[in-house]
Amino acid sequence: MSANGNGADDGDGDASSSGGSTASTGREVARRLFAREFNDATYMFKESDDELAPNYTLLPTGERANRLFFVGTLTETEDVGSDSEYWKGRVVDPTGTFYAYAGQYQPEAANSLREIETPAYVAVVGKPRSYETDEGDTNVAVRPESINRVEETARDRWVVETAEKTIERLQGFDAETNEYAQMAREEYGGSISVYRESAIAALESLDTTDEPADEDVTEASSESGADRT
Repeated sequence: MSANGNGADDGDGDASSSGGSTASTGREVARRLFAREFNDATYMFKESDDELAPNYTLLPTGERANRLFFVGTLTETEDVGSDSEYWKGRVVDPTGTFYAYAGQYQPEAANSLREIETPAYVAVVGKPRSYETDEGDTNVAVRPESINRVEETARDRWVVETAEKTIERLQGFDAETNEYAQMAREEYGGSISVYRESAIAALESLDTTDEPADEDVTEASSESGADRT
């Protein structure tokens, strides 16, 4: 079952080749990254003073992200709203956990969290959000645009392609022209070996006896505008 539709973009490419958005809709490319890196990406910024300028999350591997594309196991769902439905979903990949929250302004994603029986493999496209806890710590979560069931082979292919994208970002981290890597050094300290290690561990977690098919994730990433080369 493919993960297309539900607010996904047409076209693909990455920010460097498309100016950071898909040509057909103007929406930002959906970046592939593991939960391990996402949960460390606590710094958000704008690149202009325009009130309507997009918010970006600064990735520790030296890239910006306005939208995310990830695939994992939906292990828990819960309606945590008081006056109206507000759904929380826990999605696990080989490196950690994404938390997604959807309410009345994300009706399709909220409906998916309401209807999908756990555990289930899901593909998620959404926007990163950060918030401060009562203790003063910064946590991150995802506001999903779409959540769709997929097969295990789709999850496996996403792991492979996300590991490749992570390594590509790490390889370009020391380039003098990489302004986001410089920002990451200033905000996070520049220690990036853990993300290479987590990417390798994610690959090693796959069942190597099965050759993952790429139809589901290829279609989903194309529809979502996920970063591909």
